[in-house]
Amino acid sequence: MKNMTHVAGGKNDFQLVTHLTLTGGQHEIGRALAEEARRLGWSPQPIDPAVSRARRTWFERHWPQHHARMDGAAEALGLDPEQDELALDCLGFLPEDSGCSALWVPPSAATDGHGRVGRNYDFFPTTTSEVMGGQPRPGELPMASRPYVITTIPDEGLSSTVITMSVLDGCMDGINSAGLAVMLLIADFESAAPPESDTPQVGVDSVQLPRFLIDTCENVDQAKQALLGAKQYDHGMPLHYLVADANGQAFVWERGKDGSEHIVEFGDGPLCVTNHLLHRHPDPMNLPADSEGSFASFARLRALYESSKGATMSAGDLREALRAVRPAEDPAVPFRTLWSTVFDTADRTLSTCFYLGDGRYTEELEFSAR
Repeated sequence: MKNMTHVAGGKNDFQLVTHLTLTGGQHEIGRALAEEARRLGWSPQPIDPAVSRARRTWFERHWPQHHARMDGAAEALGLDPEQDELALDCLGFLPEDSGCSALWVPPSAATDGHGRVGRNYDFFPTTTSEVMGGQPRPGELPMASRPYVITTIPDEGLSSTVITMSVLDGCMDGINSAGLAVMLLIADFESAAPPESDTPQVGVDSVQLPRFLIDTCENVDQAKQALLGAKQYDHGMPLHYLVADANGQAFVWERGKDGSEHIVEFGDGPLCVTNHLLHRHPDPMNLPADSEGSFASFARLRALYESSKGATMSAGDLREALRAVRPAEDPAVPFRTLWSTVFDTADRTLSTCFYLGDGRYTEELEFSAR
């Protein structure tokens, strides 16, 4: 079953936010996602048949929920799910990548014993054409102006709620019914490079990875094992991921330029993440100065660390810490915080306010993962 409503914003605001709720089997959920993506302009990409076969095999073994949703996408398109010439996932309708800041407050550091993660989703408030140095095309909307909140309640397995601005079968952040929360952030602005290819590969891409964990894992230990066993790839923009659970555990997942994999933990205390690799700069009190290309990543992390170290934080304190590191609403600053979210891993909820224009955000909207 599919239910779609507009929950925030309007035609005169920067963002118009859609809440899409899907229930049923994964096959039916995949069919509904593909139908919505096709309405937004998505069409399946051509792919090397050998890679296509290997992708389906990998998904069947490691991410069966996604495999079943791909079969549903094939039905929506009137295609044989075993065909090898087209990729039936990567349901993208807008560009990806972002800045962002995040802060995990474990239960031991929370006034009410609830573990929470707060995150600012910082991104360009412009069109693709403008980011590429040109003028907007007639009718072209800003890239992040039509975000989706997607709640999936499958007949079997974990239900979840996620937020995405660009890919309906991936997400920027989300939480599942077991209390596992996952969010992505840019890991290193200065090492980003144009992709050699945007063709899907075997494994999970950078925006599918949070959804992969939310579908298949209930806690941090399971998420670590899933990541260490997964094939992963990106398209030129290195990302890292903050993962937290209802048991009070959290870590950051990163990959180095040489393909090395890193699990970064900070003991039983707050964990701050912005847009530099933590495994290269593990000490928040000994960070380098920001460069023009780092977008104040080190300064934002220092500010989050100073606000949380040794403190007992309420949900309101966490929200205030996030507000303090939002980009300035200044024409010279290329980013805006386009949504700000607090995930309560005990209650299995995410509460979000969306950007409507400079100086204007929605009231906080709460969504449940159960």
